Amino acid sequence: MEINRTILGIDPGSNIMGYGVLKVTKGKAQVIALGVVKTSGFSGHYQKLSHIFNRTLYLVDQYKPDETALEAPFFGKNVQSMLKLGRAQGVAMAASLYRNIPIFEYAPLRIKQSITGNGSATKEQVAYFLKQMYDLEIMPDDLDATDGLATAVCHFLQLKNPARGGTVKNWEEFIRKNPGRVK
Repeated sequence: MEINRTILGIDPGSNIMGYGVLKVTKGKAQVIALGVVKTSGFSGHYQKLSHIFNRTLYLVDQYKPDETALEAPFFGKNVQSMLKLGRAQGVAMAASLYRNIPIFEYAPLRIKQSITGNGSATKEQVAYFLKQMYDLEIMPDDLDATDGLATAVCHFLQLKNPARGGTVKNWEEFIRKNPGRVK
């Protein structure tokens, strides 16, 4: 089945939100954009949330995604941090939903595993694999951008191979099962 669509991937955060945009044509994905939305210039939490909403809405209007994929919040020990992260994710979702864009959520472990084959991969490892997969010449300084892109790629891979699942035991098995993802 041919998959033609645009996917907006978001790594939500109350201070830095990473995003990546994939254009999928005839089942092949191309990176259109990646970057971050920073809220460091805003004094209050509600101003930050407003900025996240407005910037996400801008991305939706600019790239016109068919779907938005978000990294689901993981559970942390700091309740206040989790609340802020959940709110940031909520306003990013609201911006897509405002334009009737469907939302898909993926756990951080799932995203890392879909890119690297290892659910406990570091941000640097995820960025390295994305660079190899999409021949990215310039990597962003902020790895939240590649985390946003990884979320979009995870969604694309899920659409491309919905029945593919399971885990791999080692790098050799990963390479054998994913020949097109390693150069």
